[in-house]
Amino acid sequence: MESLYNRNRVVLLHLSFWCVYLSFFVYQVSSVQRGAEIDWLRVLTVVAIQFSFALLIGYLNYFYFLPRFLKDKKAWRYFIQFFLVFAIIITARLVFERYVIDGFTRETRYLYTTRFVVQVITTNLFIVIFLAMIRFAVDWFEFEARQKNIENEKLTAELNFLKAQINPHFLFNTLNNLYYLAYTKSPNTTEVIAKLSQMMRYMMYDSNYEFVPLSKEIEYMQNYISLEKLRLNEQIPITFSLDGNPDDILIAPLIFITFLENAFKHGVSNNQPRAWVNVSISITDGQCVYRVENSKIPLSGKEANQKSGIGLQNVKRRLDLSYPGKHTLEVEDLPDRYSVKLNLQLA
Repeated sequence: MESLYNRNRVVLLHLSFWCVYLSFFVYQVSSVQRGAEIDWLRVLTVVAIQFSFALLIGYLNYFYFLPRFLKDKKAWRYFIQFFLVFAIIITARLVFERYVIDGFTRETRYLYTTRFVVQVITTNLFIVIFLAMIRFAVDWFEFEARQKNIENEKLTAELNFLKAQINPHFLFNTLNNLYYLAYTKSPNTTEVIAKLSQMMRYMMYDSNYEFVPLSKEIEYMQNYISLEKLRLNEQIPITFSLDGNPDDILIAPLIFITFLENAFKHGVSNNQPRAWVNVSISITDGQCVYRVENSKIPLSGKEANQKSGIGLQNVKRRLDLSYPGKHTLEVEDLPDRYSVKLNLQLA
């Protein structure tokens, strides 16, 4: 029902206007004959004449003159053409009404007065202007809707592009891990391949949706942490905590993983026994707080210059697109640690 109304709301607006106008005009014409028996045939004749000519001039401007003006943007041509046709139609209407009502006998003297001519002109101008306002309003709303659709399409395309950039980055890191395990002939290689398969399935299918269940995103992160633990042979303390119920909560996919990847990429190494990573997710009162903290590995000048930060730039852009005005990101780069706190408004 609502969809039917949305498709025909312009038509309903026009019908409503004409119903109100005709009701008022019938009342106005019939009130002239107060104190005497109302001649309904005369009233309906006058109403029919006014309605017919008002429709003609109103929708001639609505469908012909205004579209040409909006296309050419030449106001002088519009006013000359419109008022020439308007004068012809009003003159024809006056002549026709005088002929039909009293046959040019001048018995109805009011039809030949200047006041009547001014009344006809102003009434029809009002109708023309009102219909033109409807036309401008409809065109403006349609333009806004088109602009919004274009903007949404651009945002969707950019969002898909950013997500596509995340996938090769993750795959590259994981294949490096897999290569390391295979090279060292680790017995965990098959387990890594199985977990990688689950993660790739999530990335290829589930992450194509605008929002995914938070529980699936957490499962994806836990698989990633498991892969890292296997690569590091359980030598580095890694904690993951969840506070709150993630069921029935939706979140933009692959938002959290970039911070987690950076924590292992820049904060964990086999030859750093004091390295550590702490990850936590807290869900309370329609908010999700995600924290990642990791130790820092001293980098040489060459390694420091190679840090591009592309993944972090992408996730910041994705946050702006998926959670505009509904997120805060706090990053602390301390001498001994690096921490990220992301607060998302879920409602």
